[in-house]
This record gives sequence, structure tokens and C-alpha cells, in this order.
Amino acid sequence: MVKAIITTLAAIALSIGFFVWTHIYLYRQFDDFHGALQTLYDKIDDKSANREDAYAVRSMWAEKKSKLHILIPHNDISYIDYWLSEACGLIYNQRYDLALGKVEVLLEITKNLPDAYSLKPENIF
Repeated sequence: MVKAIITTLAAIALSIGFFVWTHIYLYRQFDDFHGALQTLYDKIDDKSANREDAYAVRSMWAEKKSKLHILIPHNDISYIDYWLSEACGLIYNQRYDLALGKVEVLLEITKNLPDAYSLKPENIF
């Protein structure tokens, strides 16, 4: 009986530890990416963004998404891929007015997406 209680408590503690680690990891990854997007947004707003800036953000995202596939559904990751690809194409064609809107959507997604997977009562129940 005591062994079963200890095993159950250990499993609960490990589960809570994993969820806390996931929460911290997701916020850290999206904070980094959000910062890169904010820099790109500022460059687009100044009309000084170029193809290399956009592809640097895309490369950063490719590195991050390879690890995030374990924790986030593929559909959420594909939304970011879609908006980022459109923004890169618009920056390449120097359509800064349209690219600004795409990056603004990306900023909003990266701000809100980690909340959807955080330890909040509305996400648990």
C-alpha cells in the first residue's frame, strides 16, 4: 500500500515537473522568436528590411520548430510557416506595406500561442 502511494506521488511529481518545464521552454522559445520578429517589423517599418533579414528570421524559426513539433500541434506550426513565407516573399519584392501586416499577425500569434499550452485552469479543465 505504501509502495503504491509513493509510486503515485512520484508519478504526479514527475508530471508536474514536466508540465512546468514545458511551460518555461515554450515561453523561452517564443520570446526569442518574438524578439526577432519585432526587429524585422522595425526594419520593415523603416523600409530597410532586405531578403537576408527575412531569411535569417526564417532560419531561426526552422531551428526552433524542429524542437517544438514535440510540444505543439503541427497545425499551429504550419500557421507560422504560412505567414512567415508570405512575409518573406513580400519583403523580397519590397512590398513593405503588405509585409508589415503579415509580420504583425506573426507577432500576435507568437504572443498568444504559448498561452494556449500553458498551465492555466482554462487549459486544464
